[in-house]
Amino acid sequence: MKNALISALSVSSVALLLMSAAPVADAQSALSERSFLSRVRRLTVEGKRAGEGYWSPDGKKLVFQSERDPANPFYQIYVLDFATGATKRISPGMGKTTCAFFRPGSDEIMFASTHLDPKSLQYQKDELDFRASGKERRYAWDYDPEMDIFAYSEKTGAMTRLTTAKGYDAEGGYSPDGQWIVFSSMRDAYNRTLTEVEQKQLALDASYFAEVYIMKADGSGQQRLTDWPGYDGGTFFTRDGRIVWRHFDENGLIANVWTMKADGTDKKQITDFGAMSWAPYEHPSGEYFVFASNKLGFENFEVFMVDKDGVKEPVRITYSDGFDGLPVPSPDGTQMAFTSSRAGGTGAAGQIYLAQWNHEAAMAALKAAPPRTASRK
Repeated sequence: MKNALISALSVSSVALLLMSAAPVADAQSALSERSFLSRVRRLTVEGKRAGEGYWSPDGKKLVFQSERDPANPFYQIYVLDFATGATKRISPGMGKTTCAFFRPGSDEIMFASTHLDPKSLQYQKDELDFRASGKERRYAWDYDPEMDIFAYSEKTGAMTRLTTAKGYDAEGGYSPDGQWIVFSSMRDAYNRTLTEVEQKQLALDASYFAEVYIMKADGSGQQRLTDWPGYDGGTFFTRDGRIVWRHFDENGLIANVWTMKADGTDKKQITDFGAMSWAPYEHPSGEYFVFASNKLGFENFEVFMVDKDGVKEPVRITYSDGFDGLPVPSPDGTQMAFTSSRAGGTGAAGQIYLAQWNHEAAMAALKAAPPRTASRK
């Protein structure tokens, strides 16, 4: 595929734009993807789809999930070495996997997997047979109750199981010091007797039962941090030790970005878009979050950014029909990895893209953004 080459506006040009006498709204409308992203190029090309690319602490590697094994139609976890260009699979190769993350100060990589499920190979065969039949279905994420979190050692290849509860355990992120893991779990749907209404909800949408949990890096001390209806997940630590995640309402259509302390207190709502806003990730400057939202259309996800306290209206970053999401800045804040369907054709299912990030332009745009006017919970 031919890479898309997009040149960025200079910092001075953006500054002049935002300092002009034109109203703030005019300055916002003049912004475009070129204001923030340059040298946009497709990073992954192999397989049906790829996504969720997360950087190693030194910025030299990227861990991601990809469907590229002919014998397994589900995601497996791979590590890309930017220095050599080599890509290595680190997950077992069977079952389903998702949500990998490097552990700071260690050789470990965390990810979620169903490879211990005795039925995993049968599920692979069933899916391969379905695809071979020529039938198609709308892509949807499967909250497999046998999904657990594991830690993989790059040095030894050893794998340690960190969660054992029945129910989807995934979407984890390490704390900046590598000593804690925050993650999402749906175990509450399986560890007690459900009411008739809850049983119907579980059959309809298991994600309704997802809550945020925290545990030590060795899997001990697991504690629940949220307790309200709706899907809580997409969890990460911020540089100052808070937790950022997204909370869905009971209907599963509206989601917003929230933050809280690591003990579950001081919950703060950061966005109020009246849309599905998710996949929040903090820029290493600590000044703002990047996230994805379908604010502009149910099928059209774009990347936005919002100030760390959520007092300003979010600023749009990407301008491509389809899906742009899962944005992750590099550790030095100069690049952005994100998942996009902008390639069309075989890439319409989503692949990982890489771009240079203009932090100065982002700060200027956030400063010029109008105050938040929507109501808060």
